[in-house]
Amino acid sequence: MVFGPLGATLAPYVQSSRSLSKWVTPFAHWYANAAGWRKYGYKYDDLLVEENEPVQRALNRLTPAEKYDRAYRLKRACQQSVLHAPLPKEAWMKAEEDVRYLAPHVNEVMKEENERAKWDHMVVERK
Repeated sequence: MVFGPLGATLAPYVQSSRSLSKWVTPFAHWYANAAGWRKYGYKYDDLLVEENEPVQRALNRLTPAEKYDRAYRLKRACQQSVLHAPLPKEAWMKAEEDVRYLAPHVNEVMKEENERAKWDHMVVERK
């Protein structure tokens, strides 16, 4: 099991096993559709908790276009939530468009924090 900044994940293990991937992938697609975020136009990374410090720092690293697209998706989904109606079927987020745009930045921030912690607590010994 791999522990990352976004929690524990078995994804690398599942993806490395062809037979396990064959069984788990359809369930993963079903779950993503059943969860309903795509019906409102969200991408998976739009659902990350923004109060988390690494996520805040990662959001600052997005390009202006990515920031605009994210804000648009959030506003549109909030509007549809107020109306108690998902988007029309043709406007739903498609699985191939639902790419992880924020996770690489969050992982990078976590690596930098770990490196900074190592340097901050480094002990220099004289020989």
